[in-house]
Amino acid sequence: MTPGLRRAAPVVVPALPLPEAGWSRTTDVVVVGSGAAGLMTALALAAAGRRVTVVTKGALGDGSTRWAQGGLAAVLGADDDPALHLQDTLTAGAGLCDEAAAATLVADAPAAIRLLRELGARLDLDGHGRPALTREGGHSRDRIVHAGGDASGAEVTRTLVEALAATGVEVLERTVALDALRTPDGEVGGLRVARVAVDGALTDAGDLRAHAVVLATGGYGQVYAAATSPAGATGDGLALALRAGAEVADVEMVQFHPTVLWQGPGATGQQVLISEAVRGEGAVLVDRAGRRIMAGVHPLADLAPRDVVSATIAAHLAATGDDCVLLDATALGTDFLERRFPGILRACRAAGFDPATEPVPVAPGAHYTCGGVLADLDGRTGVPGLFAVGEVACTGVHGANRLASNSVTEGLVAARRCAALLDAELPTDAPAAGVAPPTGAAVDPAGRTAIGRATSRYAGVVRTAEGLTRLDELLAAVDRLPAGAPLDLAAVEATAVHTVAVLLATAARTRRESRGCHRRADAPGARPEWQVRLACRADATGRLHLRTVPLTAAGTDRTRGVA
Repeated sequence: MTPGLRRAAPVVVPALPLPEAGWSRTTDVVVVGSGAAGLMTALALAAAGRRVTVVTKGALGDGSTRWAQGGLAAVLGADDDPALHLQDTLTAGAGLCDEAAAATLVADAPAAIRLLRELGARLDLDGHGRPALTREGGHSRDRIVHAGGDASGAEVTRTLVEALAATGVEVLERTVALDALRTPDGEVGGLRVARVAVDGALTDAGDLRAHAVVLATGGYGQVYAAATSPAGATGDGLALALRAGAEVADVEMVQFHPTVLWQGPGATGQQVLISEAVRGEGAVLVDRAGRRIMAGVHPLADLAPRDVVSATIAAHLAATGDDCVLLDATALGTDFLERRFPGILRACRAAGFDPATEPVPVAPGAHYTCGGVLADLDGRTGVPGLFAVGEVACTGVHGANRLASNSVTEGLVAARRCAALLDAELPTDAPAAGVAPPTGAAVDPAGRTAIGRATSRYAGVVRTAEGLTRLDELLAAVDRLPAGAPLDLAAVEATAVHTVAVLLATAARTRRESRGCHRRADAPGARPEWQVRLACRADATGRLHLRTVPLTAAGTDRTRGVA
């Protein structure tokens, strides 16, 4: 029986108050974002001879990828097997994975690692010259490839940025994608973009007309007051896709990393992450008396899937009134920690803590968003001409909780598949003319801080119907920009954060169960009727409409997504 959906229809901004376009030009494909997924998509399309324009809100290579510490998951060891990687992924996903998509990820992952090496990635190697493999939470084998100890994402980013630079692909840095251009038959035919000035003002707005737009904008961790994601992870791509008519799904499935350095109750912005790989090497979680937190909770103890560890810590904190637990890595030794985790030690020491000599305070923090634009692993959404790859997409690979180190791998795999699809199907004629949507009203940036605080309070590791109702009420009261006020980057990001928060609150309140990352104190346990994807779209007025979607094929209708 299909679960009952919420009767009330919350409202999000249906269109931005766009600046007028002062120019227009054409390209084959616009790629938005320059993390691993965006860079690999652009690189593969350029290698196929396609005209590509990359739009990135910051500098090339900014985004979440360069902060990734753990590495990339792939079956490379002699004792490993794709069936084991698949089973680990499905187990972590708590019954909400698209098994076919996850199997494709596992099958394609080794080739993605080989390509990185061919492009010049300096991966950490074992004594035989093969990638050195480590283990993280939820994995039954050593299968995590890393670089620079805990600088894997930075090395992936460096490799792809340098490779892309050699192609001569057009890159528009410090340029924000505002809204999609739509053709008369409803296809996406490009983007309205604008340059971002030093003070955040939008200048030099124009239209990039293209056969396809690929969103690779990352997640929406900054909808919370504090998160491990960088400042630019404000959900811009998800909000743009929703305004363009795409469905989003699993937005309630926000993964909280168990070991974020605790620096006080007032900490905001990007937080220091202590990689799961530290526990993979033997560190353990303990309480203030030195007792292990995870002993007897799960067969994998401290290396249980992230949702289990985060929920266990949250329950411990609620029961004791403590603000944090402790991560004890002192048994690993200073020399090993400095060699294996140099970046983590530098960050912790800069904050006044030394994992080599003392247990350090940690607590769960918003980390990765399993939900996003409903798409398949080839990037196709339900809107022709609009594609999504990487963390911005909900492909069904991660289900209700991402398996550690599957994220960068998925970004690379989806990017290559999306580029291959586009190369095979792109028309040879000029892109059809598209127009920007009617002007709307952005959210006043003055309300963004309150949104982050409310989301952190009411939609954290553990949620309740009462708290989510209160979050709904607070979000409904957020002010819009006054009529005639110019749109700037702060307003674009505040609007995206508000849109995501409304989606998150709506989906979390609707899903009356506890599964994976989504924990309801008033609805404990997973329920079989909720083994479905919860998808949402917005109509022309911004009113949200929810439906349940089967797990297979990530819920897309498999229609061709190329104009």
